[in-house]
Amino acid sequence: MAYDNNNQQERNNDSIFSKRLKAGKRRTYFFDVKTTRGNDYFLTITESKKRFNDNGYDRHKVFLYKEDFNKFLNALTETINYVKTELMPDFDFDAYNHDYVQEDQDDAEGAEISAAPVTVSVEASTPSSHAADDVDKW
Repeated sequence: MAYDNNNQQERNNDSIFSKRLKAGKRRTYFFDVKTTRGNDYFLTITESKKRFNDNGYDRHKVFLYKEDFNKFLNALTETINYVKTELMPDFDFDAYNHDYVQEDQDDAEGAEISAAPVTVSVEASTPSSHAADDVDKW
């Protein structure tokens, strides 16, 4: 059975939704929602860093599938909260919120965009006492 794979391949490479996060002068993160061949969705998280020695970029990509969304978000939230509350309780993480305003102004190009950061709340189905069972160790 012959079929034209070009349209499907182009569709798989297109992002359904994309969010860019500038992090410093040389680093950018991209969050892209893409489709599978079976019309399912997955997330790619790409870190792009400008190289010092030339004009190129180093890119690292993570693919995240729907069955892992909640576990990933719970592990990420728990890890960030641990750093904020246990390792660096006196650090002012909110001092960096001004980056949202600058990024939105750069991206707006005449469009009206809210500068408020988005807060994600996650309800964990298990207690948050370093639930190592929920996260695979490597």
